[in-house]
Amino acid sequence: MTHDELRELEKTRRRALWALANLHPGNPDASEPIAILDHLDAQEESGIPPINTPLALMDVRDSVPVQHHHSGIDIVLEHDIPQPWRERFLQASIGSTRLADGPYPTDWEKFLDEWEREMQHLHNHRVAQALAARAIDSA
Repeated sequence: MTHDELRELEKTRRRALWALANLHPGNPDASEPIAILDHLDAQEESGIPPINTPLALMDVRDSVPVQHHHSGIDIVLEHDIPQPWRERFLQASIGSTRLADGPYPTDWEKFLDEWEREMQHLHNHRVAQALAARAIDSA
């Protein structure tokens, strides 16, 4: 997958996650963002276009070192963040304050924590959607 394709994929994912953020599980308005996220997940699983299997959240959290910058501030070097996590972080961090040499470790950690919450929220939406579909089928 090219860098541009990955950027577009993660930009689409980010928009869908932001659309879900303000919706309670079971809200019918969640159907479109969930369908988009399901499609992106299916693309990753099928490898079309080819995407390297991303590290699990805990693995990526443990694999990115904090560097002490000559300015006296700790940073994370972008090249140390494996793809697609780097692009996910960049898409979620557009407009954030950072040093030119890299983002702050607190922003990286905040992103990972928020990703975990977003994935739980998405899971809750999918469960609510499945329960609603079962209720319709049994009616």
